[in-house]
Amino acid sequence: MTMPPPYIDWTPAGWRRPAAVPAGTLLRRRVPGIANLHSHAFQRSMAGMAERQTHPADSFWTWRETMYRFAERFTPETLFLVARQLYVEMLEAGYTSVCEFHYLHRPPEGHRFAAVAEAMSWSLISAAAEVGIRMTLLPVLYMTGGFDERPLSERQRRFGHDVDSYLRLLEKLRAHSHDMLRVGCCLHSLRAVPPGPMREVLAAIPGDSRVHIHIAEQTAEVEDCVALRGARPVRWLLDNADVDERWTLVHATHLDESEVRGIADSGATVAICTTTEANLGDGLFPLRDYLDAGGAWGVGSDSHISVSPVEELRWLEYGQRLITRRRNIAVGRGDAAQAASVGETLLRGVAASAAASTGFGAEVLAGDRLTLDPNAPILVGAGDEDCIDRWLFSGNRNVIDTVEVGGQVVVSGGRHPKRDEIAADYADAMRLLMAD
Repeated sequence: MTMPPPYIDWTPAGWRRPAAVPAGTLLRRRVPGIANLHSHAFQRSMAGMAERQTHPADSFWTWRETMYRFAERFTPETLFLVARQLYVEMLEAGYTSVCEFHYLHRPPEGHRFAAVAEAMSWSLISAAAEVGIRMTLLPVLYMTGGFDERPLSERQRRFGHDVDSYLRLLEKLRAHSHDMLRVGCCLHSLRAVPPGPMREVLAAIPGDSRVHIHIAEQTAEVEDCVALRGARPVRWLLDNADVDERWTLVHATHLDESEVRGIADSGATVAICTTTEANLGDGLFPLRDYLDAGGAWGVGSDSHISVSPVEELRWLEYGQRLITRRRNIAVGRGDAAQAASVGETLLRGVAASAAASTGFGAEVLAGDRLTLDPNAPILVGAGDEDCIDRWLFSGNRNVIDTVEVGGQVVVSGGRHPKRDEIAADYADAMRLLMAD
């Protein structure tokens, strides 16, 4: 019987090599699976469809109108088909778990049918289960249209919950948690959840629940928060909630020095979504200052304008180079040789935050691994000192050969076994969503 080639495993402490390997043996390099800390699955359907100018000052706020038009067309069936396609793409790209920030709860007309809210959530759960990706489902509490607590607009109504219906939904979904599924709490944003309901929900959820929230993504959001709550968004949150390692702050793009230190000291994770933030013109996260403060962070594909952890990590670094006009910004501190590698610093960052942000224990996530293709041209001759940098900073060909989730192979030879049939069903769903 032919034995499989031995593995070299990358860990945050460096490469772990097999004890004795004959000279000339082809070694397969294996790295931890990457957690996607922020996803809106339905937005996969509109990737690339908001790139025509609709206003001379196009921004997140004008993009949002296009997003609303897509959102109002989704049914549980089409959401399942789009999410299933997305999750296959994630697995093939190296994401082994996904935090699904889910707010399509109601029918388009906004009627409060609990069964529909559950059905939309189950569409996502079922899609993840079928393809084999680990999921943290984050049903969203979305109550108001702004910091002034205006009612939800017509297009936002299907996102809405009151506190009681939201907590009932969480309770029903949490009952189904297992080693491939966690259910956390999600506050859409400070502008969408008033202070009173926020405190009520946080007091009611289990003490080990993950809590995710959009925050400080846009300068207009910062300005409105200062005007109506008397503080910047992150500062207000830190002063009004027990923010700790259970929390994930999504974007947190616009921070002052005290907020950078405050997040880092709290133990919370920042989910940086570089390709989406670039696509929407949001701004750049202050990465170097945050690394110096010892903050925890990870990445997410958010609107899925790109479904590639390599691109998220590469452009996280490149954005910093563009604003500083220097190279090799995301590096560790100290004298160790591994600290000088941008790629290894980035990979350590996403590996370190995965358990806290997803709610899966480190021992569970240990079974989520990626094997790099040893025959990929960009990795030919790669050594311990340059393999990760060559993977992340050398071209756009996907070099992931095998993906394991929980020790089970879900991608082999770079392909998910259901790729073709799922893509065909996705095409049918897109025709429905795009129909006049």
